[in-house]
Amino acid sequence: MQIEQQLSDVQNVVDDVLKLAIKKGATQAEASMSKVQGIAVSSRMKDVENVEFTNDGGLGISVYVGKRKGSASTADLSPEALTLAVEKAVDIAKYTSEDPCTGLADKELIATEFPDLDLYHPEVLDTQKGIELAIEAESAALAYDARITNSDGASYNANLGMRVYGNTHGINAGYPSSRYSLSCMVIGAEGDDMQRDYAFTVNRKANLLKSAALVGEEAAQATVERLGARKINTATVPVILNKDIASSLFGHYVGAISGGSLYRRSSFLLDKLGTQVFPEWLNIQERPFIKAGLASSSFDNEGVATRDMTIVEAGKLSTYLYTTYSGRKLNETSTGHAGGIHNWLVNDTGHSDKDLLKEMGTGLLVTELMGQGVNIVTGDYSRGAAGFWVENGEIQYPVHEITIAGNLADMFAGIAAIGNERDVRGSVQTGSILLNEMKIAGS
Repeated sequence: MQIEQQLSDVQNVVDDVLKLAIKKGATQAEASMSKVQGIAVSSRMKDVENVEFTNDGGLGISVYVGKRKGSASTADLSPEALTLAVEKAVDIAKYTSEDPCTGLADKELIATEFPDLDLYHPEVLDTQKGIELAIEAESAALAYDARITNSDGASYNANLGMRVYGNTHGINAGYPSSRYSLSCMVIGAEGDDMQRDYAFTVNRKANLLKSAALVGEEAAQATVERLGARKINTATVPVILNKDIASSLFGHYVGAISGGSLYRRSSFLLDKLGTQVFPEWLNIQERPFIKAGLASSSFDNEGVATRDMTIVEAGKLSTYLYTTYSGRKLNETSTGHAGGIHNWLVNDTGHSDKDLLKEMGTGLLVTELMGQGVNIVTGDYSRGAAGFWVENGEIQYPVHEITIAGNLADMFAGIAAIGNERDVRGSVQTGSILLNEMKIAGS
């Protein structure tokens, strides 16, 4: 069946469910439905380990009876099951407490234009091809260096899906999407020392993935470079967060400026709108309409239209991120962020990764972070780390078993430079980040 027909069929189901909800006593209703087909193939030591095929779908509905809300979901899409889900949601709504902030997004915010964002590039879900790619990646990694002695496996994933959202304000829209990825993780040994590292590639288009051989070689190279890792003495030094992990720093910023954290008064950036948070040269733009973008969408999970936004301008906190509910809690309007952010582009200072090392001089290049020691309420930051010790702008040796610590407010303000070799494999696109200083807990 053509994807257009499948999409139309799902929209018809959503439309029927919304009409039924009103008929059963709801004053407002919204429904979302997703379908996904996919394969996941993994190998270990060049033997097939797992082959999985996914064919999932489900519908979720929320109904509002006045200011009372009820929700239900079903994976059974028969007319009887859909009717039962609607009835249960309405029943639940009758027994919940009234909440003045509940309800659909304001009608004037609902998306009315749905441009083609080039998110769907279907390929035949070929398990044999997936097996070959995974094994090729592992083979390349194992052949890269005699010190690569074992593998934690390689995985190939391909997913073709669609998402439809509708509500009783009139929106009933959806789009298909595709996503492909290949990863490899290997183990290296030298004497008594064992280390592991990985590499991965992801894209909407299968033909734009890095080659399997390159993914394997990158995993092996990263692993070999970590062999001989040492502990270092406790110190306070400049730190570079390598581009592969740099987006996590802005991920903490997302959490701190999200409406849910704000109305619960659990963010260190509460009441900071318009204040200087980052250096004056730093800007962050949100661009939801990037063609084939991994976080592109013309509407959020509540049907609110997305739009180009300036998230940080000249280092100042330019906007908070609101869903409908969190916005109403704070007498603000939804910014279209139910479900997450949409392609953040962080500007850079023109430094290559080598330039950043020279700029830092002596300090720590962090390539891996571990643990969840981040407190959004206070901004306190403490995570396990591994990477490389740098002197005079040159990498000296790998380091491990250390902790880096600071406070997010100081870390944001202390960003000295951002590299121009950016990682585009997620919803935040940024280069490596040079921080003025952090505390390193070592030996």
